[in-house]
Amino acid sequence: MCGSIKKLVAGQQATFVQKGPLTIGNRLPEFTKKAIFTKENGIEIVDITNTYASKQEKWTILFWWPKDFTFVCPTEIIEFDERSADFTSRNALVIGASTDSEFVHLGWRQSHPGLAKLSIPMLADTSKSLAEEMGILDADEKVAYRATFIIDPNGIIQWLSVYPMNVGRNVDEVLRVLDALQTEELTGCGWTPGQQTVTTKLKEKNAI
Repeated sequence: MCGSIKKLVAGQQATFVQKGPLTIGNRLPEFTKKAIFTKENGIEIVDITNTYASKQEKWTILFWWPKDFTFVCPTEIIEFDERSADFTSRNALVIGASTDSEFVHLGWRQSHPGLAKLSIPMLADTSKSLAEEMGILDADEKVAYRATFIIDPNGIIQWLSVYPMNVGRNVDEVLRVLDALQTEELTGCGWTPGQQTVTTKLKEKNAI
Protein backbone atom coordinates (compact mmCIF):
# COMPACT_ATOMS: atom_id res chain seq x y z
CA MET A 1 0.00 0.00 0.00
CA CYS A 2 2.74 2.43 1.03
CA GLY A 3 4.67 1.59 -2.14
CA SER A 4 1.63 2.41 -4.30
CA ILE A 5 1.18 5.76 -2.54
CA LYS A 6 4.84 6.60 -3.07
CA LYS A 7 4.55 5.83 -6.79
CA LEU A 8 1.42 8.00 -7.04
CA VAL A 9 3.09 10.94 -5.29
CA ALA A 10 6.21 10.55 -7.42
CA GLY A 11 4.07 10.56 -10.56
CA GLN A 12 2.26 13.73 -9.48
CA GLN A 13 5.53 15.46 -8.67
CA ALA A 14 6.95 14.53 -12.06
CA THR A 15 4.18 16.48 -13.80
CA PHE A 16 5.50 19.69 -12.23
CA VAL A 17 9.08 19.29 -13.44
CA GLN A 18 10.13 22.28 -15.54
CA LYS A 19 11.38 21.04 -18.91
CA GLY A 20 13.92 23.00 -20.91
CA PRO A 21 13.14 24.94 -24.09
CA LEU A 22 12.95 23.29 -27.47
CA THR A 23 16.32 23.68 -29.10
CA ILE A 24 18.21 23.66 -32.40
CA GLY A 25 17.03 20.83 -34.63
CA ASN A 26 13.61 20.51 -32.97
CA ARG A 27 10.49 21.08 -35.03
CA LEU A 28 8.09 23.92 -34.27
CA PRO A 29 5.05 22.21 -32.70
CA GLU A 30 1.78 22.11 -34.61
CA PHE A 31 -0.73 24.68 -33.39
CA THR A 32 -3.74 26.77 -34.32
CA LYS A 33 -4.11 29.91 -32.23
CA LYS A 34 -6.06 33.14 -32.33
CA ALA A 35 -4.07 36.25 -33.21
CA ILE A 36 -4.64 39.97 -33.47
CA PHE A 37 -3.76 41.14 -36.95
CA THR A 38 -4.02 44.47 -38.76
CA LYS A 39 -5.96 43.96 -41.99
CA GLU A 40 -7.23 46.38 -44.62
CA ASN A 41 -10.46 46.87 -42.68
CA GLY A 42 -8.72 47.40 -39.34
CA ILE A 43 -7.70 45.14 -36.48
CA GLU A 44 -9.12 41.62 -36.77
CA ILE A 45 -8.98 38.36 -34.82
CA VAL A 46 -7.73 35.60 -37.11
CA ASP A 47 -6.48 32.03 -36.80
CA ILE A 48 -2.75 31.52 -37.17
CA THR A 49 -0.97 28.17 -37.48
CA ASN A 50 2.55 26.80 -37.27
CA THR A 51 2.70 26.94 -41.10
CA TYR A 52 2.02 30.69 -41.23
CA ALA A 53 5.47 31.38 -42.72
CA SER A 54 6.62 27.95 -43.90
CA LYS A 55 3.71 27.52 -46.30
CA GLN A 56 5.12 30.61 -48.05
CA GLU A 57 8.62 29.07 -47.90
CA LYS A 58 9.70 31.77 -45.47
CA TRP A 59 11.60 31.82 -42.18
CA THR A 60 9.73 32.43 -38.94
CA ILE A 61 10.82 34.79 -36.17
CA LEU A 62 8.71 33.82 -33.16
CA PHE A 63 9.29 36.03 -30.13
CA TRP A 64 7.51 35.71 -26.80
CA TRP A 65 6.97 38.24 -24.04
CA PRO A 66 5.69 37.54 -20.50
CA LYS A 67 2.67 39.83 -20.09
CA ASP A 68 0.63 42.49 -21.86
CA PHE A 69 0.20 45.89 -20.17
CA THR A 70 3.77 45.86 -18.85
CA PHE A 71 6.77 48.11 -19.43
CA VAL A 72 9.66 46.29 -21.13
CA CYS A 73 7.45 44.26 -23.49
CA PRO A 74 6.06 47.12 -25.63
CA THR A 75 9.58 48.44 -26.31
CA GLU A 76 10.46 45.09 -27.86
CA ILE A 77 7.20 44.63 -29.76
CA ILE A 78 7.46 48.11 -31.27
CA GLU A 79 11.09 47.54 -32.27
CA PHE A 80 10.34 44.18 -33.92
CA ASP A 81 7.46 45.83 -35.78
CA GLU A 82 9.54 48.80 -36.90
CA ARG A 83 12.15 46.36 -38.22
CA SER A 84 9.60 44.07 -39.91
CA ALA A 85 10.68 45.30 -43.36
CA ASP A 86 14.24 44.19 -42.55
CA PHE A 87 12.94 40.72 -41.76
CA THR A 88 10.74 40.68 -44.86
CA SER A 89 13.74 41.51 -47.04
CA ARG A 90 15.39 38.41 -45.56
CA ASN A 91 12.42 36.19 -46.49
CA ALA A 92 11.24 36.04 -42.86
CA LEU A 93 7.94 36.75 -41.14
CA VAL A 94 7.67 37.90 -37.52
CA ILE A 95 5.13 36.61 -35.00
CA GLY A 96 4.82 38.03 -31.49
CA ALA A 97 3.24 35.90 -28.77
CA SER A 98 2.27 35.76 -25.12
CA THR A 99 -0.10 33.74 -22.94
CA ASP A 100 -2.61 36.60 -22.83
CA SER A 101 -5.93 36.17 -24.65
CA GLU A 102 -6.70 37.77 -28.00
CA PHE A 103 -9.07 40.16 -26.22
CA VAL A 104 -6.33 41.31 -23.84
CA HIS A 105 -4.06 41.82 -26.88
CA LEU A 106 -6.83 43.83 -28.53
CA GLY A 107 -7.40 45.98 -25.45
CA TRP A 108 -3.68 46.67 -25.11
CA ARG A 109 -3.35 47.69 -28.74
CA GLN A 110 -6.36 49.98 -28.46
CA SER A 111 -5.00 51.67 -25.34
CA HIS A 112 -1.28 51.92 -26.20
CA PRO A 113 -0.42 54.48 -28.93
CA GLY A 114 2.78 52.65 -29.89
CA LEU A 115 0.92 49.40 -30.53
CA ALA A 116 -2.09 50.78 -32.40
CA LYS A 117 -0.76 50.24 -35.93
CA LEU A 118 1.33 47.08 -35.55
CA SER A 119 1.85 45.15 -38.77
CA ILE A 120 2.97 41.93 -37.06
CA PRO A 121 0.46 39.46 -35.59
CA MET A 122 0.07 39.11 -31.82
CA LEU A 123 -0.53 35.43 -31.10
CA ALA A 124 -2.70 34.50 -28.11
CA ASP A 125 -1.58 31.30 -26.38
CA THR A 126 -4.47 31.52 -23.93
CA SER A 127 -4.33 27.85 -22.96
CA LYS A 128 -0.55 28.19 -22.43
CA SER A 129 -0.21 24.91 -24.31
CA LEU A 130 2.22 26.15 -26.95
CA ALA A 131 4.49 27.92 -24.45
CA GLU A 132 4.50 24.77 -22.33
CA GLU A 133 5.23 22.51 -25.31
CA MET A 134 8.08 24.79 -26.35
CA GLY A 135 9.47 24.64 -22.81
CA ILE A 136 9.29 28.38 -22.13
CA LEU A 137 6.44 28.53 -19.61
CA ASP A 138 7.60 29.78 -16.23
CA ALA A 139 6.66 27.16 -13.63
CA ASP A 140 5.73 29.71 -10.97
CA GLU A 141 4.04 32.58 -12.80
CA LYS A 142 2.69 30.48 -15.69
CA VAL A 143 3.70 33.09 -18.25
CA ALA A 144 6.10 32.77 -21.17
CA TYR A 145 9.76 33.58 -20.82
CA ARG A 146 11.22 36.37 -22.97
CA ALA A 147 12.21 33.86 -25.66
CA THR A 148 13.02 34.20 -29.36
CA PHE A 149 13.15 31.43 -31.96
CA ILE A 150 14.44 31.54 -35.54
CA ILE A 151 12.74 28.77 -37.50
CA ASP A 152 13.70 27.82 -41.05
CA PRO A 153 11.20 27.36 -43.93
CA ASN A 154 11.03 23.64 -43.14
CA GLY A 155 9.73 24.37 -39.63
CA ILE A 156 13.00 23.47 -37.88
CA ILE A 157 14.37 25.63 -35.06
CA GLN A 158 17.81 26.97 -36.00
CA TRP A 159 18.44 29.41 -33.13
CA LEU A 160 16.89 30.45 -29.84
CA SER A 161 17.55 32.84 -26.99
CA VAL A 162 15.91 33.25 -23.60
CA TYR A 163 16.28 36.51 -21.67
CA PRO A 164 15.50 37.28 -18.02
CA MET A 165 12.09 38.86 -17.46
CA ASN A 166 13.61 42.28 -16.74
CA VAL A 167 16.02 42.43 -19.71
CA GLY A 168 14.92 43.53 -23.17
CA ARG A 169 16.17 41.92 -26.37
CA ASN A 170 18.40 43.26 -29.13
CA VAL A 171 16.60 43.03 -32.48
CA ASP A 172 19.83 43.76 -34.36
CA GLU A 173 21.29 40.56 -32.95
CA VAL A 174 18.30 38.54 -34.16
CA LEU A 175 18.82 39.99 -37.64
CA ARG A 176 22.56 39.29 -37.47
CA VAL A 177 22.00 35.66 -36.56
CA LEU A 178 19.38 35.30 -39.31
CA ASP A 179 21.89 36.71 -41.83
CA ALA A 180 24.55 34.29 -40.59
CA LEU A 181 22.22 31.30 -40.81
CA GLN A 182 21.20 32.20 -44.33
CA THR A 183 24.81 32.19 -45.55
CA GLU A 184 24.91 28.45 -44.73
CA GLU A 185 28.61 29.00 -44.07
CA LEU A 186 30.93 29.27 -41.07
CA THR A 187 30.80 32.77 -39.59
CA GLY A 188 33.28 34.12 -37.06
CA CYS A 189 32.67 35.93 -33.79
CA GLY A 190 30.68 39.12 -34.34
CA TRP A 191 30.33 38.47 -38.08
CA THR A 192 28.08 40.94 -39.90
CA PRO A 193 26.89 41.04 -43.53
CA GLY A 194 29.59 42.31 -45.88
CA GLN A 195 32.39 40.65 -43.95
CA GLN A 196 34.10 37.53 -45.22
CA THR A 197 32.89 34.29 -43.76
CA VAL A 198 35.33 31.81 -42.27
CA THR A 199 34.34 29.43 -45.07
CA THR A 200 35.46 31.93 -47.73
CA LYS A 201 38.76 32.54 -45.97
CA LEU A 202 39.43 28.79 -45.76
CA LYS A 203 38.65 28.34 -49.44
CA GLU A 204 41.09 31.11 -50.33
CA LYS A 205 43.78 29.21 -48.42
CA ASN A 206 42.71 25.95 -50.06
CA ALA A 207 42.08 24.64 -46.57
CA ILE A 208 38.74 23.13 -47.57
